[in-house]
Amino acid sequence: MISYDVEIVTPIKDLNFKEVSYLRCPGLDGSFGVMSKHRDGIFALSIGEIKITQNGKDNYYSTGGGFAEIVNNSVKILAESLERSNEIDESRASESLKRAQKRKTDQDSEMNVARIEASLVRALNRLRVSKR
Repeated sequence: MISYDVEIVTPIKDLNFKEVSYLRCPGLDGSFGVMSKHRDGIFALSIGEIKITQNGKDNYYSTGGGFAEIVNNSVKILAESLERSNEIDESRASESLKRAQKRKTDQDSEMNVARIEASLVRALNRLRVSKR
């Protein structure tokens, strides 16, 4: 099987994956998949789930968005945040969701609506990915 490398860079860590057979990312216009010999391109990422398949095993990550660049049969991802599904603290994610929901219903909230909505989406995504 033909494979490729994936590098993910976040503000706090760098991850390198060798011999990846499939990658799925949350694009702004919907999810997109990458297989070996994918056409070169740059894609904006939204909040969602990244799936990486190596040696027949799927690994799932929660991301807060970023960019993916496909060049010369390799992928580089610059991500705002990244958490592996089994490393997500579900109780912390649940608390984040509750805080975001409270802010949304709070009429006196000083946070703008876009930030509140983004907080809700991030918390919901983290909870969903943690179940993988």
